[in-house]
Amino acid sequence: MVLGYQEANQVDLAVVRGEVVCRDLGLTAHFSREPFLSWHAKGFDRHLLQTGRKRDPRASDTPNIFELIDQDKTTEISRRAVEVLTAGEGFGHPMMAPPGTPPDRVKILREAYLKALKDPELVAEAQKGQWVIEPVPGEELQFLADQIMVQPPQVVNQVKKILRVK
Repeated sequence: MVLGYQEANQVDLAVVRGEVVCRDLGLTAHFSREPFLSWHAKGFDRHLLQTGRKRDPRASDTPNIFELIDQDKTTEISRRAVEVLTAGEGFGHPMMAPPGTPPDRVKILREAYLKALKDPELVAEAQKGQWVIEPVPGEELQFLADQIMVQPPQVVNQVKKILRVK
C-alpha cells in the first residue's frame, strides 16, 4: 500500500512515471475508462489476479484468487478472510435503503432499480460516457452481505491483522 497520493489520477500518473509498479483496480473500471483503455491497448499493463468469484471474460487468461486458493488447498479460515477482503468487487456500487424498510418496499425498490438499469435510453447514455452497467439483483447482494458479515472470531482476527486494525 502506497500512501501519499491524494487522488486516483495521481496514482495513475505515478504508475506511468514508474513510481508505482502495481495498482489494484476493478476490471469494470479498467475496461471502461482512461487511462486504462489506452494502457490495455498499448500492452502497458498486465493483469496479475482477479478477485471476483468468477473469471471475468475480459481477462480470461488472468487467474482468479479463488482458483489459486483451491490449488494451494488454503485453510478455511484464510479462504474466508480472502472472501471478506475481496467482497467489495462483488458489491459494485449498491443502492441501499435504511434499516427497517418494510420488505414490500424493498421489493418495489429492487424491481424499479433493475428496470431502470435496463432502460435503453439509460444504457445508451452510459455507453456514450464509457460507463459499464452491470446490475446485480438485490437478493444476490443481500446473500453476499449475509455471508460476509457472519464470520468466526478467527477470521475477524486474521482480517484485522492483515488490515493492521487493533
